[in-house]
Amino acid sequence: MSSSTSLYLAIPLACLLGSLIVALFGKPLGTRWSHRIAISGVLVAFVLSSAIALPQVLAGHDLNTTLYVWGRAGGVPLTIGFLIDPLTVVMMVVVTFVSLMVHIYTIGYMRGDPGYQRFFSYISLFTFAMLILVMANNFLELFFGWEAVGLVSYLLIGFWYTRESAIFASLKAFLVNRLGDMGFLLGIAAVFATFHSLDYATVFAQAPAMAGRLMPGSTSWHVMTVICLLLFVGAMGKSAQMPLHVWLPDSMEGPTPISALIHAATMVTAGIFMVARMSPLFELSPVARSVVLVIGASTALFMGLLGMVQTDIKRVIAYSTLSQLGYMTAALGASAYAAAIFHLVTHAFFKALLFLAAGSVIIALHHEQDLRKMGGLRRYMPVTFLATWVGSLALAGIPPFAGFFSKDAIIDAVSRSTLPGADYAFAAILAAVFVTAFYTFRMLFLAFYGEPRMDARARHHLKESPWVVTVPLLLLAIPSIGAGVVLMRPLLFGHFWHSAIVVSPADNVLARMARHYHGVLPFIGAAFRSPPLYLALAGIASAWYLYIYAPSAPERLARRLRGVYGILMRKYGFDELYIDGLAAGARAVGRVLWRVGDVQLIDGVLVNGTARLIGRIATWGRRIQSGYIYHYAFAVILGLFVLMTFFLHYA
Repeated sequence: MSSSTSLYLAIPLACLLGSLIVALFGKPLGTRWSHRIAISGVLVAFVLSSAIALPQVLAGHDLNTTLYVWGRAGGVPLTIGFLIDPLTVVMMVVVTFVSLMVHIYTIGYMRGDPGYQRFFSYISLFTFAMLILVMANNFLELFFGWEAVGLVSYLLIGFWYTRESAIFASLKAFLVNRLGDMGFLLGIAAVFATFHSLDYATVFAQAPAMAGRLMPGSTSWHVMTVICLLLFVGAMGKSAQMPLHVWLPDSMEGPTPISALIHAATMVTAGIFMVARMSPLFELSPVARSVVLVIGASTALFMGLLGMVQTDIKRVIAYSTLSQLGYMTAALGASAYAAAIFHLVTHAFFKALLFLAAGSVIIALHHEQDLRKMGGLRRYMPVTFLATWVGSLALAGIPPFAGFFSKDAIIDAVSRSTLPGADYAFAAILAAVFVTAFYTFRMLFLAFYGEPRMDARARHHLKESPWVVTVPLLLLAIPSIGAGVVLMRPLLFGHFWHSAIVVSPADNVLARMARHYHGVLPFIGAAFRSPPLYLALAGIASAWYLYIYAPSAPERLARRLRGVYGILMRKYGFDELYIDGLAAGARAVGRVLWRVGDVQLIDGVLVNGTARLIGRIATWGRRIQSGYIYHYAFAVILGLFVLMTFFLHYA
């Protein structure tokens, strides 16, 4: 094993080692040493990713290596290895940096919790699983990381397992992700059946030759379309795209640090990363990309609309995550893979910032999350207030904050798409710009402006959060402001990516667009020629009017639009459909099968019926055994008569 391979191997293993030490020896080590060990593991991973892996990849030293052969299936080796290229390194740096900030923040947020050590063990293990997912060079290892992320998310969402709502949310996340993973597993099986390999390089090299091949027994379904659609079902589950989005808002039942980690850098970004990694396959199927485009745009708009009526501060941010994931998915469908990853990176910073800022508010209000019971917090929490402003401006897409550049790139790419459904997708994501700005600043105004609406006791104890909470906020605010300016040119130019993703015509257009933002005057001119900017400003102005200037207007508007308001409050009825419809129907069918199949057929006929039959036979046999000699003599004579008749007939 070469020295570079050993260093890359140390990146995920540092997180795994920290998790295992804290899990096994956390109690005797105590809280202080537990968080030190866990943070040290993630810090090592971040330093190695940013100081060693990133410079080597930027210098053109990509790595695709096999560590060992795990097994063989039909003569095909199943390997464990690493693919270190620009896409991998970008994900590694983002995941480890955000995870490091969350680890530090957790010291203040989880202080005094009886599961303190367990939580640190879980989030370190979560980081390890995500790193394995992004560093994999084959589908088998990708699936291992994919499932490990899902398993640890189940543990973290249900971390406070004494709460019934947390148990329900964790089971909901687990089951919905299993639906997506079934499609993902079938997609991997289709890849194996088609290419007789699970290695990325082998599959991508053979893919163009398979572009026109039809499925066996089909006259219209192409192999690549089926593979891409099945893989995308997995991405829909992990990245919470409609209609498999229902688990993500409920994941807010977990502690705020894990909400930030799930929504910003791990798990939900796994689906976006996977589709970008599979870009050589998706480029061969316009049908699959059209599906991706329409589903992404629909998620961006309709999930954003739900954020406009939420009263839980964390749920507002959760629905914003769903909407922003829809933007990334739409970019993937438009073949703008670089723009999707660019938005993934910028979104990771400002979304983690917003979640941690919300957690700071929740700490100050003694775990109160209802926006209607907040207000006026800017006077008591200036650092959190400033951080929330930065995150809100970035999320709304106001220049020069990071979200403006990546969101503008996606909108430009979708506007140029010629796929079926592209016009609808463009209109949807354009409308989502207004919606995003509205619900973001609605949250900001309700929490930090106006008169305080909390009780007098809570107001008396209000103060800024400790430094372990505010320092990560300030560190995340820096890339939330400057990441767009710094990263736009390198991430949108095709030569940065080498062969990590397909550089499509959409990305070439974005690369040319990036030149317009080079320099102060071109930047100002290009920014103010962007129609989405005015939609975002209109959304902010609308939120200001409704929640600052005329605070009684939202209630009147809700009464006037009670039909639409009711639909949004019921979240379009997806939960009722799944829980009261599909799940209840499945339970009803299960009860019928249990009563008919198990109770009546298996227990009643096969088990108890056999016993009753034997009992009846025994009863008949007992009656024959009467004990009277003349009965036995008669039986002997009758038997002799039957035998003689038989032999005489056939003699």
